[in-house]
Amino acid sequence: MPLSAIDSIRPAFQHTKQQLFGPFRVGQWARLALVGLLAGELSSGGCNANFQMPTRTSGSQHFLIGASLPIANPGLYIGLILLLVFAGVVLWLLLVYLNSVFRFILFDSVVAKRCEIRQNWGRRQGPGFRYFVWQILVLVAMVMGLTILVGIPAAFALALGWLKQPSQHLVPLILGGIVLFFAVLVFFVLWLTVYVLTKDFVIPQMALENLSALEAWRRLLPMLKTEKGGYAGYVGMKIVMALGAAVVIGIVASIVILILLIPVGGLGAVAVLTGKAAGLKWDVFTITLAIVVGSILLAAIVYAVALISTPAIVFFPAYSIYFFASRYPALDAMLHPEPPAPVTAPEPPPLPPSPEPIA
Repeated sequence: MPLSAIDSIRPAFQHTKQQLFGPFRVGQWARLALVGLLAGELSSGGCNANFQMPTRTSGSQHFLIGASLPIANPGLYIGLILLLVFAGVVLWLLLVYLNSVFRFILFDSVVAKRCEIRQNWGRRQGPGFRYFVWQILVLVAMVMGLTILVGIPAAFALALGWLKQPSQHLVPLILGGIVLFFAVLVFFVLWLTVYVLTKDFVIPQMALENLSALEAWRRLLPMLKTEKGGYAGYVGMKIVMALGAAVVIGIVASIVILILLIPVGGLGAVAVLTGKAAGLKWDVFTITLAIVVGSILLAAIVYAVALISTPAIVFFPAYSIYFFASRYPALDAMLHPEPPAPVTAPEPPPLPPSPEPIA
């Protein structure tokens, strides 16, 4: 009988406890944090930190603000901006590809209760690339749909002259804005639902049967139609648990980040005062150094949050795996393999015939 959304919590919790604490292994914990970070599983726990630095300018910050960049040819700045945009696009594509492959590595790590990045990286290139193409196509479709959804009402309002004299058309603009807001909200909810269902129920099919994302979705749709209540309960329960995990992880992560920022802030203040005393100014070297140091600091903070979130990184994939395994025989057979047949001892060879008695 398929497990319900509530019944799947207990085996997922036991799975997480056994994988992380039975026994506790620092290497496995660190690798799972890295895999979960690259697979984008931190978003499943709802962890989202938003830090704002104080805007008051102190005396030590005049070194940063008072310095000015040298005036150069505007064409040089345009070329630099285009280069940065190109590098940003390439970096984004690389991160999406890493996310696609590491999604399968996370699936393998949770199912096997063992995280082996190097071994799984080589054998998951094929399905990872197919999932990468799927993500790009879905993103393009989302952008096009959002453009149409917002562009048509905007063009309609512009054609009627509502935007030229908005004070004279407040009622239709307000009502239209409310309708557009809820339409965009429904659009994003549908997109997030497709993303979650793909991540939780399409990835296992692609991993076990070497299917494309479209073929896996064709198999998933009949399951959704025949059991709408079960899958709706799964999505609702996952939202509730994600909100709870976000609160717990957010509190713990905030404390840890504040502890880490205290020595970092002290070292940064010393560096600023030292640079000011030495007469340093902003140039290519100092800007590059600041970017590199800031990137390293940001990566360290994000990885620290991933280490704290490792139980959620394992629990949420395990929750989806146990829920789907009771509806997908191939995954259930992988989770609960049949015990090996008992080895029977070979029968002893027959005894030679006894010699006949001498007459």
